Amino acid sequence: IDNIDIQAVKLAGLLHDVGHGPFSHLFEREFLPRVLNGSKWSHEDMSLKMIEHIVDEHNIDIKPESLKKVKEMVVASTENASSVSSKEKRFLYDIVANGRNGIDVDKFDYIVRDSRACALGCNFEFQRLLETMRVIDDEICYRAKEYLTIHKLFLSRADLHRTVYMHAKVKAIELMFVDALIKANGCLEISSKIDDPAEYWKLDDSILKTIEMDSRQELQESRDLIRRIRRRDLYQFCNEFTVPEDKLEHFKKVTPQDIVCSQVLQNLFC
Repeated sequence: IDNIDIQAVKLAGLLHDVGHGPFSHLFEREFLPRVLNGSKWSHEDMSLKMIEHIVDEHNIDIKPESLKKVKEMVVASTENASSVSSKEKRFLYDIVANGRNGIDVDKFDYIVRDSRACALGCNFEFQRLLETMRVIDDEICYRAKEYLTIHKLFLSRADLHRTVYMHAKVKAIELMFVDALIKANGCLEISSKIDDPAEYWKLDDSILKTIEMDSRQELQESRDLIRRIRRRDLYQFCNEFTVPEDKLEHFKKVTPQDIVCSQVLQNLFC
């Protein structure tokens, strides 16, 4: 590998999530599809636009081939990736976002970070993998004896999803955030900013404070929802049901009426 490769990997690692909107995946997966009728917008594609904007706006001196490599690394694990498998030094495209087996530094980073932020124990030691990995036949490989370390990687990720990301209170707050953003969208035109990197970069988690501090009547419902979150007056958990991924297409979106009916039935039979 050469200095261009090293620079590209570093930049891809630094910038691969720069396209995330407020509250990360919530903006992309919950808010936008509801205000833009099933939007297929992705933060990875937005990251590419943001990278181009940053380079142009700040007149950054970077070779076109280096910039192209950085952008390819950012989307290497997505459906929109170009033919990465035919690239020279294919293993470089598995470091930041690994579409082959999911073992990448992005997971190393957020698993350790989120575990620490939530005061949870984390027995996954990514340093062991970094110290022993080798490139064989253009693929990053690990010693067989490190299978338990890799198992802990995915086990830690599953634990975070179960105990943090999908926690009932977390989901309640997320849904209230989404509803607040949806109600404010007509007034603040939040969703329109995804078309312009020069405006999009200004959109971050502070949007909630912006709504709270804005006295316009059109934002009253949004302000009320945010104040409920501050007071911990959250949406109540009703029920949950695990749907196999291959069956999801046969299940319609849950509506408020469905929830009311579910609660009525529970009261009747309890």
